[in-house]
Amino acid sequence: MVECHSDYTYPERPTALTWEGWRLEVAEILREWRSPEGKGFRVRTVDEQEFELFFSEAANEWQILRM
Repeated sequence: MVECHSDYTYPERPTALTWEGWRLEVAEILREWRSPEGKGFRVRTVDEQEFELFFSEAANEWQILRM
């Protein structure tokens, strides 16, 4: 699960994610991109872990990959 801040569009900026039952707050967005399939983010959490988050617009779901 990914929590996001959204104003005009979803998702604008991820603020937290759930990984293996733990809620991890996003400390920094390292990279952001858009593709025809959706929107992606490379983030660093407050405990210094890095994740790649991708929101598939067609499936309306998040994919989370630990780096």
